[in-house]
Amino acid sequence: MKGTRPLDNAEIRKVSAAFSGTFAIRNRSLFMLGVSVGGRISELIALKVNDVWQNNKSVADLLFDRKIVKGGEVSRAVPVNVDGRQAIEDLVAWHLDLYGNIEATRPLFPSRKGQGLKAMTRIAAHDALKNAFGAAGLNGKLGTHSLRKSYAQRLYEQTNDIYAVQEMLGHQSVVTTQRYLGVNYASVRDASEAMSISAESNRSVQTLSSVNDASDDVLLIELLRRGYDVARLLEKSDTQQPFQVPTEDSLSTVSM
Repeated sequence: MKGTRPLDNAEIRKVSAAFSGTFAIRNRSLFMLGVSVGGRISELIALKVNDVWQNNKSVADLLFDRKIVKGGEVSRAVPVNVDGRQAIEDLVAWHLDLYGNIEATRPLFPSRKGQGLKAMTRIAAHDALKNAFGAAGLNGKLGTHSLRKSYAQRLYEQTNDIYAVQEMLGHQSVVTTQRYLGVNYASVRDASEAMSISAESNRSVQTLSSVNDASDDVLLIELLRRGYDVARLLEKSDTQQPFQVPTEDSLSTVSM
């Protein structure tokens, strides 16, 4: 979905805990695998069990074969991290519990209907994720593409290598990847909070309440702000007279 935003780690944890119902494990695994390997939703729901489960264990590298890649451009292999491997293990156990066996060619993310013979649709994936986003209390423009964008953004923040991100996403041009990467929402959120008026007020209160524990630099800045003759205080310190830290009561009586 064009314009969808990525999720940070805290939001991913919230969404992961928000799935419920008979198909909760399927839907949670779709979400966690998506944010862990960066596949398009069409690529994820096209996977078969044997694409991710081989020799009775999760694969360490997931191959998106050319036949399921958008436009049939080129196959690509993506490493599967511990979150992705756990999602695969949970999903395989769910298959065994629901169907009584592990069928290699069964769709990895089966439809609710048809005894697992058909894969879930993109609409079903969108609805499942939309419900989880809502249950997690998230807002903003979120959709199936948020999984892929979350992977791309977090991988770039870890590697600072846009060419690595390009290869893992399967983009033909790095220009596409540049447009694809958004801002770090967590950093912007923190910066936005830090520059608010109420945040500055809280910082002033914090300085007042901890003045006796403040470092010399912080204390001197606070004294300057409150009108003290810092030069005189420093001069007294240079002449080996003890530097007297003003008490909280004396600070509160200085006119601003």
